[in-house]
Amino acid sequence: MAALKYSRQRESIKEFLMTQTTHPTADIVYDNMKQIYPNISLGTVYRNLSLLTDLGEIQKLSCFGGADRYDARTSPHCHFMCTSCGSVMDLDIDAAGTLVKEAEEQFSGKITGYSARFFGLCEECIKKQAK
Repeated sequence: MAALKYSRQRESIKEFLMTQTTHPTADIVYDNMKQIYPNISLGTVYRNLSLLTDLGEIQKLSCFGGADRYDARTSPHCHFMCTSCGSVMDLDIDAAGTLVKEAEEQFSGKITGYSARFFGLCEECIKKQAK
């Protein structure tokens, strides 16, 4: 495989994602990149997000309903999605400790990773409903 050519835009996308804990969509990444690179296209953002995902430098979060979201944190961790406002946040729980061990006992293959997603109401939405 040929060496990957350096791209300021790709590097800026990765740097932006590293500053985010909100797991932005491609449209949000695009809106932020337009401020730095006024001529950048949405297609360029999608291609770079796809490439960064393929390289393992970011992860794409699907199955949250709606648009895919992106996370620069690639170490194993869980996510929570608020079913009211749609926010997605990291959960720092040791799912590997119990869940993966149980899965390995039920499965004769080799587990190399996991993805756990939790759904419910975030603190802000609970407060809004209480009013």
